[in-house]
Amino acid sequence: MVWIPERSVLFAGDLLFNGGTPFLLSGSVLGAIDVLTRFVRPLGARTIVPGHGPVTGPAVIDEVLGYLYFVKDVAERGRAAGLTPLDAARETDLGRYAEWTDTERIVGNLHRAYADLAGTAEQRGGPVNGPGALADMVAYNGGRPLTCLA
Repeated sequence: MVWIPERSVLFAGDLLFNGGTPFLLSGSVLGAIDVLTRFVRPLGARTIVPGHGPVTGPAVIDEVLGYLYFVKDVAERGRAAGLTPLDAARETDLGRYAEWTDTERIVGNLHRAYADLAGTAEQRGGPVNGPGALADMVAYNGGRPLTCLA
């Protein structure tokens, strides 16, 4: 991230996607929520250069946060019901997020969110089986190879 306060411009890197589905398999869903709410939003940037998608304004922060809270909620319900991340994704209506590119990332993001929720506030979950999560994403994608359009 690069913040240029005199221009009110934030280069957000992969913290923010504009129009594409964020991918947090190697990150943290809960950590991203914390960073966006406690650090990024309070900067008050008027112009945001996201890691993916066109340059935008501060509304993108709330759009991405909405998606992250959506993933967190699906993960909480899925874990409580004993569903795998893939099954939780299959039972979920993506709603407005279905219009974003790379929607199969919901599965990888659920793998990460399940691990986050299994941890503590100090230690957000452990490692995720990356190859297994990617295989589940392919399965969710109807067996088609994954693309990266974001």
